[in-house]
Amino acid sequence: MLRKIRLFTPGPTPLLPSAQLAIAAADIHHRTPEFRALYQRVLGQLKEFIGTQNDVILLAASGTGAMEAAVSNLTSPGDKVLVLTAGKFGERWTSLAKAFGCNTEVVSAAYGKTFSMEEVRRKVNPDTRVVYMQATETSTGVRHDVKAVADTLRGSDTLLVVDAITGLGTTTFDVDNWGIDVIIGGSQKAVMIPPGLAYCAVSERAWQRMEKTQSPRYYFDLRKERKSAAKGESAYTPAVALIAGLGAALDYIAANANGNLVEGRKKLIANAEICAAMTREAAKALGIELFASSAPAAAVSALIPPGDLDSGVIVKAIKEQFGAVISNGQGEMKGKLFRIAHLGYFDYLDTIALIGALELVMARVYPSRQVDFGSALRKAQIAFAGYSQTGLRATG
Repeated sequence: MLRKIRLFTPGPTPLLPSAQLAIAAADIHHRTPEFRALYQRVLGQLKEFIGTQNDVILLAASGTGAMEAAVSNLTSPGDKVLVLTAGKFGERWTSLAKAFGCNTEVVSAAYGKTFSMEEVRRKVNPDTRVVYMQATETSTGVRHDVKAVADTLRGSDTLLVVDAITGLGTTTFDVDNWGIDVIIGGSQKAVMIPPGLAYCAVSERAWQRMEKTQSPRYYFDLRKERKSAAKGESAYTPAVALIAGLGAALDYIAANANGNLVEGRKKLIANAEICAAMTREAAKALGIELFASSAPAAAVSALIPPGDLDSGVIVKAIKEQFGAVISNGQGEMKGKLFRIAHLGYFDYLDTIALIGALELVMARVYPSRQVDFGSALRKAQIAFAGYSQTGLRATG
């Protein structure tokens, strides 16, 4: 039997074919009118994709590069900041803030949960310079309530920075009206191109804060990038091919809504929500527990195997038998959960195929639990029908 390698991981995600072609054909020098036109077009498209009027910056880096920039540009050593964390990527904010000498307070929640808004309100005070958080905690499959945090900070001088690297394209944000000062995305997620680009939208009051902060910065000096972007350039050598690919991906998203990128973004989010709902229902049918049951994300589903089964056994079996790549748990959660992604270039057929593979793998690796073949697929189809554009609500 043929094995076709398919990624079901929350980054890198499957690549969009038209973006791959654009990347391969991107033989452009970055200090030419041709590149300037491309760069300015992509920056404009990113504004629509994010849903903001704020300036957008592109960096040749992983998403962590933009996270670091959001600390180095917005803080001075000794500044009080608050990190909201419930997983490995929230913990990354803590490490970054401490690396730049911030006085770092933390509101944490157990893995698989989201943090208490009451505790957030207690921790925030006029001395809090910045709040850092995730939109989606990719390590646990939790979706945090960004709007509730933004509402808590409204009217204060505290900046809100959101790592939405897996949130953009899977979750709805009203960036400007909510008052998100920096929102961060990454190329290897919902925009369906390879790793290597980070992007962020920055509010005017965040730009003003940068003029007063004193943390060291050089490559990640966002002010330099803003000045260069106004001329259609980057401060340093850009990832030309990836930018061409990003333009093609954003064109594709718009084409799914008759050229309207804002509506295309909404459809992309709805697609992730549908695939996530299908996967959750299928998991229940197989006796697999959802790890983040109280606040599940659309970007990725984190699932707990039944009994004492090591999740790595499932990850390995799916790849060996079907060529499908899913993710194990991270850090202390390795062996305890596995993760299936839904962001970007996934659709109904991809999801159905993986669920069918999961049924067969569960029957093989957990023989004491009888698998009723087709039961998980049926639940997934019912979920899809319930989310369909016809408004159909199936039962059963």
